[in-house]
Amino acid sequence: MYRHPSRVVFFNHYYKYMNFKGKDIISIGDISKTEILHVLKHAKALKLKPQPKMLEGKIMGSCFFEPSTRTRLSFETAMQRLGGRVIGFADPAVTSAKKGETLFDAIKIIGQYVDAIAMRSPIEGSARRATEATDKPILNGGDGANQHPTQTLLDLFTIQECQKKLEGLNIALVGDLKYGRTTHSLAQALTHFKARLYFVAPDALQMPEYICDELKSKGIKYSLHQRIEDIINKVDVLYMTRIQGERFADPMDYERVKNVFVLRAGMLDSAKPNLRIMHPLPRVNEITVDVDKTKHAYYFEQAENGLYVRQALLGLVLGKLS
Repeated sequence: MYRHPSRVVFFNHYYKYMNFKGKDIISIGDISKTEILHVLKHAKALKLKPQPKMLEGKIMGSCFFEPSTRTRLSFETAMQRLGGRVIGFADPAVTSAKKGETLFDAIKIIGQYVDAIAMRSPIEGSARRATEATDKPILNGGDGANQHPTQTLLDLFTIQECQKKLEGLNIALVGDLKYGRTTHSLAQALTHFKARLYFVAPDALQMPEYICDELKSKGIKYSLHQRIEDIINKVDVLYMTRIQGERFADPMDYERVKNVFVLRAGMLDSAKPNLRIMHPLPRVNEITVDVDKTKHAYYFEQAENGLYVRQALLGLVLGKLS
């Protein structure tokens, strides 16, 4: 079959560019639009058809220096359901970090035992630092208030699933936008898909200026708001987040804003029929339980989707998917 020479070059470049084997997943900014869609394609395939033997003989290090429920358990479940094994810890107090061991030394040693490392740390930049200690792929499960790329990928997968597309959607990010690593990563990723963004937060917790500057530079429209009611009838996705008390140096500052946004079922009367509500979880009181029973609630499905996206990433970085 004849192929135009430029098409051959394109396809060869595409497959070379899509090589995830050994790749670190540290920041959503390191992942191109093409690569994002590639991950989502594999996540969808794994959701439809499990691959219980794909990672037999492989070991993942689960290194969580900060508390986690969904991220840690979905990473570990993803690995095990693909036939791999998991070693690691969920509490740094049981590791040599308590004795003063550096992150670099810890990851250097752990990298000798495993094929890939999923990690979370309260310190910004720690995941990037970990990549300097080992040649095994590092998958960032959150580093302080910085980045959470695997959460962003599962968010994009969920948006694509519930809206049947990613391009040109109206999306509101609500709550703690200053310290919320999930909202930072998601806002940056949505620049690939020409979303119209609405940032709903108190002035003290609005989206950081560097994110806003990036959006401006890429021609992404956004606006700042202080009430959910002002945007509820405009959006396709309402992405709620909790106010993160652990990020506040002064407890009194947290007390002043902790209940500023509470979504109730009665507030959804003017919502578009296709509106879906997402939340990276855990929730505290920012979504009342009566919302769970509405057709708009999609946060539990979102949490489940973390399993398939992390399976796709593990398969890709370990060279079992291409």
